Amino acid sequence: MRNVRRSLYVLVAALVLMAMPRPSFGQIHVGISVRVAPPALPVYAQPMCPGPGYIWTPGYWAWSSDDYYWVPGTWVRPPRVGFLWTPGYWGWGDGVYVWHAGYWGPHVGFYGGVHYGFGYTGVGYAGGEWRHGTFFYNRSVTNVNVAVVHNTFNRTVVVRNVNHVSYNGGEGGLRFRPSRREEAFSHEQHFAPTAEQEHHRDVASHDRSFRNSENHGHPPFGGTAHPGDFNHGRDNKGFHPPAREENHNNRNENRRVPEARPQERQRPSQPNENRGNRGEQRKGNEKPHGNGHGNGHGNGHDNGHGGHR
Repeated sequence: MRNVRRSLYVLVAALVLMAMPRPSFGQIHVGISVRVAPPALPVYAQPMCPGPGYIWTPGYWAWSSDDYYWVPGTWVRPPRVGFLWTPGYWGWGDGVYVWHAGYWGPHVGFYGGVHYGFGYTGVGYAGGEWRHGTFFYNRSVTNVNVAVVHNTFNRTVVVRNVNHVSYNGGEGGLRFRPSRREEAFSHEQHFAPTAEQEHHRDVASHDRSFRNSENHGHPPFGGTAHPGDFNHGRDNKGFHPPAREENHNNRNENRRVPEARPQERQRPSQPNENRGNRGEQRKGNEKPHGNGHGNGHGNGHDNGHGGHR
């Protein structure tokens, strides 16, 4: 009888350990490589945050044997207080596109410069920050109900060179490399995606409507309020952040590799053109990312740890 009880105790302890988040050090990798580049990131609306303590994990294109499929973004509780989510990304190397899996950690690390939107502007996270054990939400780029979530602030964000590219390197890919701070963050203790996140991905992989060959880069919806809640996701009208101003903190943290750009053809001026208004035109390529996911790769949004305090 004692042996039976001891065996039961050992079994329960093993199950508890298996359910705990798995810590590791350095960037977490998944052995997935593909010769075809992933599709562009779709434009979508963010569902309402379900309550305090949830952190937005953006949608991404995953691979399943012979096709890309969209994994909707979703709100997730972090495995520990003070942890932030570093999204995964596709990176070019040795003639293939390799998936670098996302992870939880005390700071937001390098994620290829991919602008996933809703605070993930390509560097760090501007969607919220931890303050004395409580997560505060930036209402300018996240969808929160202030009647339910009281820990909020407003800090508008602008992204330069907005685009929809979903991968780093290779033909047509983003040209970003980790900064020194991001390199340091990659050596911290990390936790793999939670069981809820893995279940969420698995649900998406079994739904043919999320396969690129079926939706041609336009999945039925982009995000869900809870992991795996795809039924309500189809009814989501969501939120498009009206960000306009740039956050100048650590604007040089992003290191872009220079690349040659084709010379732009100048449009001939028209005789009836009012040249006196030229001084009122927007300078440079600065654009507000109010398009839902905001898929640019901005270089001046927030510090590498998303305002971690």
